[in-house]
Amino acid sequence: MLPYQTIQEAELAFGRELTVAEKLWFNYSANKSDYYLYCHNVLFLFCIFSLVPLPYVFLELKRSKNVDKYKIQPKVRLSSSEMFRCYKEVMRMFILVVGPLQLVSYPSVKFIGIRTSLPLPSGWEIVLQLVVYFIIEDFGNYWIHRWLHCKWGYEKIHRVHHEYTAPFGFAAPYAHWAEILILGIPSFIAPALVPGHMITFWLWIALRQIEAIDTHSGYDFPWNPTKYIPFYGGAEYHDYHHYVGGQSQSNFASVFTYCDYIYGTDKGYRFLKKHLEQFKEKWRNETEQEVKLE
Repeated sequence: MLPYQTIQEAELAFGRELTVAEKLWFNYSANKSDYYLYCHNVLFLFCIFSLVPLPYVFLELKRSKNVDKYKIQPKVRLSSSEMFRCYKEVMRMFILVVGPLQLVSYPSVKFIGIRTSLPLPSGWEIVLQLVVYFIIEDFGNYWIHRWLHCKWGYEKIHRVHHEYTAPFGFAAPYAHWAEILILGIPSFIAPALVPGHMITFWLWIALRQIEAIDTHSGYDFPWNPTKYIPFYGGAEYHDYHHYVGGQSQSNFASVFTYCDYIYGTDKGYRFLKKHLEQFKEKWRNETEQEVKLE
């Protein structure tokens, strides 16, 4: 809740006119408690889990030849009932774990200094903080993910997420309740180390889940804008991890590839990709020679 009764009072306190964004934020948040604003995450996550995977679900069901060439595992097909079963389980975990966790974690968010007050952060400040959040979370997630692939961690917890060897959008948050809690730790540590505004926190939670859905989509589109992000893994990178399955000791990183490269846990993926590219090049050359002979 903002300590100002009117926009004029806020402008007087700052000695300047509020920006358009700040006026919009004032009009929306002035009479709302910080806890109420924080709980928006519950609605955001519900919408993201329910709506963002739908385009990929549509592509999976349509089975178009023009789109199938971008599907990473084209021989694997899931029915609408199988995908709906996954979604129901995701919603069950959302109601029992994710939602309640968001509702009760507000004191810790307040403690680390996530603010709702004016002034709003600049666009560059938000972008830089989000970059730092992704880097910190990626490093923490890498090591927790490696631990989850030890014998006990996989058999007791992580095997649930690996039920889908060919992942799709709804499978991104599909996991054991303990995994949801454990992997939430690095997602929280990042804002704790670099606290920012509630809007930045909203964006962080939303973008991290959208990114997870993208890497679990099962499709590798050449026009995906994430391909321009340095060291970004993407769907193909993470799909290999699911394809190998429980014995996988490769491609643990959640977002970027630098940890796997530094610690040598991407050798299997790089070896396979190298040989596939060599095979494709050989096939293209043979095809071109056959065309010339004709």
